[in-house]
Amino acid sequence: MKTLIKLVACFLMLSFSCTPALKFPDIKNSVEEKNAISAQNKNVLVKSEAAQPMALIKGQKYIPLYGSDSTEIVVSDFLMDIYPVTNEHYLLFVKMNPQWRRSEVKKIFADGNYLRGWQNDTVLGKEQLAKAPVTTISWYAANAYCECQGKRLPTIDEWEYAAMADESNPDARQSESYTKFILTWYEKRNTFNNEVGHTYENYWGVADMHGLVWEWTSDFNSVMVADDSRKGTGDDNLFCGGATVGASDLRNYAAFMRYAFRGSLEANYSVQNLGFRCVKDIQ
Repeated sequence: MKTLIKLVACFLMLSFSCTPALKFPDIKNSVEEKNAISAQNKNVLVKSEAAQPMALIKGQKYIPLYGSDSTEIVVSDFLMDIYPVTNEHYLLFVKMNPQWRRSEVKKIFADGNYLRGWQNDTVLGKEQLAKAPVTTISWYAANAYCECQGKRLPTIDEWEYAAMADESNPDARQSESYTKFILTWYEKRNTFNNEVGHTYENYWGVADMHGLVWEWTSDFNSVMVADDSRKGTGDDNLFCGGATVGASDLRNYAAFMRYAFRGSLEANYSVQNLGFRCVKDIQ
C-alpha cells in the first residue's frame, strides 16, 4: 500500500508540477502585467457584496509540507471568510462591475471556461445553486473580487494553516479521521454544486475548507519556483524528489494533491471545481 501511494503521488507530481510551460508568471515583477491588471481593475470600485461573516485565525509557527522537516513558517493573525464565495455573491459582483462579465473580460485574465455554466452574463445556469461556491473563476477574477471587498486572497501558508484544523484541534494532520475525510472527498464527483455550509466548521469556525471545492491562493504555485526563499532549497523539482515523495504518510498524500493541483494552474485558468474565499489583515 505504501509503495502504491508513493508511485501514485510521484506520477501526479510529475504530471502536474514539473512542466515548465505551466509556470505562473511573476506578476509582482512584471510591469506589463501589473499595468494590465491596473487597467482592468481601475473601475472596480463598487463594493458589491453583502458582508460575509469572517473568522479570526490566530497565527503561530507551523511546519508546512514543502521544504525540509525543520522549516517553520510564521503565520500572523488574520481574518478569513467562513464560507467560500458563492454564486449569488459573484453574480452581484459582475452586475456592478461589468468588466468581469463573461462577454467582457479580456482573455488574458480568463480563459474560455470562465463562467462557462452561466446562461449569460448575469444569469446563473439552470442547475446552479445560488448558495453553492462560485467556480470557473480565474485567479485574476478572484483577486479582483477580493480587492473590491477590501480583502485579498489568502497565501498558501494562511490557507494550509487554517485548513489543517478539524472541529476540535487546530492541527489535525495526524488524525486518521481528518485524513480519511479529505481522501474520501477526492473520490467524489460534482461536490462543487453543493451549498456552502455543507461540511463542518473547524476549530477556527471556518467551514468547507475540504469537501466542496479546491480554492485559489494568492501565491498558488510559488512553491514551485526555484528561488522561493520559503522552501529552503534550490531544487526546482520539489515534488519529484525521492526524499519528498518518500514520505508515505497518508496525510502527506492528501496535501501532495493540493500542491500538485495548484502547481498545474495558470492565472487565467477557470476550472469547474476551483473556487475561492477571501481573507483580511488585522489592523
